[in-house]
Amino acid sequence: MGSAKKSAKDAKDSGSAARKARIEEMRRAERSRERRNRILTIGVSVVIVAGLVVGATVLVKSQSDKDSDTAATGSKGAGKFVTGADGVKTWDKKLTQNHVTKTVNYPMEPPVGGDHNQVWMNCNGDVYTKAINNMNAVHSLEHGAVWVTYNSKASKTDIDALAAKVKKTPYTLMSPDDKQADPIMLSAWGKQRTVTSAKDPNVDKFFEEFVQGKQTPEPGAACTNGLAQ
Repeated sequence: MGSAKKSAKDAKDSGSAARKARIEEMRRAERSRERRNRILTIGVSVVIVAGLVVGATVLVKSQSDKDSDTAATGSKGAGKFVTGADGVKTWDKKLTQNHVTKTVNYPMEPPVGGDHNQVWMNCNGDVYTKAINNMNAVHSLEHGAVWVTYNSKASKTDIDALAAKVKKTPYTLMSPDDKQADPIMLSAWGKQRTVTSAKDPNVDKFFEEFVQGKQTPEPGAACTNGLAQ
């Protein structure tokens, strides 16, 4: 009788141990699968992220190359100046604003907008005694600057007086431009006019309306920390 009970107990204990062993084996197998799944997930994630990074890099480079290789004409389609009753000329087409590295062939001189270099000319009342790069100056106009230009026909008296005005006016710059048609010209983004002298009242009117005026594509953008002669 006692032996039968002992045998039954031993069989029960043996079965219990076997179940525990199987359960533990199943747990080990599950943990192993989980580790493999984690490794696989991480691996796939790394591949996906790497693919996205490469794709984004190629896209950015492609766009950069496209921008760098573009030599724009300064506006979307053919355009012309339309002169208002106040004598201010306005370019009648939308001016492009891409950053490019190649030389831009502007349809007006001095240019009043269009594709330009990514670096602006300093325009915090800066007076340049030598001609400046149009592509840098156009970027200054995009920031809301007024650009005073003159050719060899302008008198020294007018040049000195205009220089004094520019030096005390933020968001302005001045430089010679022997390619322009008139002795003294004032330019802003999409706007331009000729004045007869430094004493012409239209100088002050142009400054008041267009220094950081409504025409500015990027109002408040910097006019310092750019390019200087």
